[in-house]
Amino acid sequence: MTQTDLALAAESSTRHLSCLETGRAQPSREMISRLAENLNIPLRDRNTLMLAAGFAPAFRERSVTELEAAKNAIERVLKAHLPYPAFAVDRHWNVILSNSALPQLYEGCSPELLRPPVNSVRLVLHPTGIGPRIVNFAAWRAHTLHVLRQQLEVRVDPVIQDLVSEVAAYPVPANSQASDNFEGFQRLATPLQISTRLGTVSFLTTVTVFGTASDVTLSELALEMLFPADSETIEIVNNIMAEPNSS
Repeated sequence: MTQTDLALAAESSTRHLSCLETGRAQPSREMISRLAENLNIPLRDRNTLMLAAGFAPAFRERSVTELEAAKNAIERVLKAHLPYPAFAVDRHWNVILSNSALPQLYEGCSPELLRPPVNSVRLVLHPTGIGPRIVNFAAWRAHTLHVLRQQLEVRVDPVIQDLVSEVAAYPVPANSQASDNFEGFQRLATPLQISTRLGTVSFLTTVTVFGTASDVTLSELALEMLFPADSETIEIVNNIMAEPNSS
């Protein structure tokens, strides 16, 4: 976006934007809001801009438990997705809420990785997590790194940077399928394939966010839901659910 494009979108002038950039002019609260809106700046960083300009933060940041209506809505969505896994994660991919579906998928995982707060990225790819049982480990790791790096393009976050470095260093399991070039359609539809004692399940994932959030916490929450990618997965899940003590 050129300075002229931004000035027009923010209902300002290139001269005024130039003065703001060089510090010769102080932005109004309204100008900060317009610039942030047109630059798609996350709510957390909009608060930082407000503080830097001497204004009070524009958006509140509350815990999920305080956001009762949103929490109830999330829990209904997660429950409706049973028997397939679904969970809500924060900006660092820590699980905030979950429908606790298919605990059999986590058999053999390190108790340390299952201790709250559970990091969904680490649990899936870590060598002591599900990683050794991911049939297409290389492809799924490439997909995950792509998503994390996209996140960094929007907002530089040391926690995500460390997670990228950690995930990139995970060894590829010896039984992992060879990875194809991760390009084009695979970026949108790379399945998560997990080997279980009843066979290999294959899931496609979708991510849902609150598009009109005005709370920092809610704006950073994402609902990740796993859908069966083939009929074999549906059959295996049904067999798992039919096992004694399965819930």
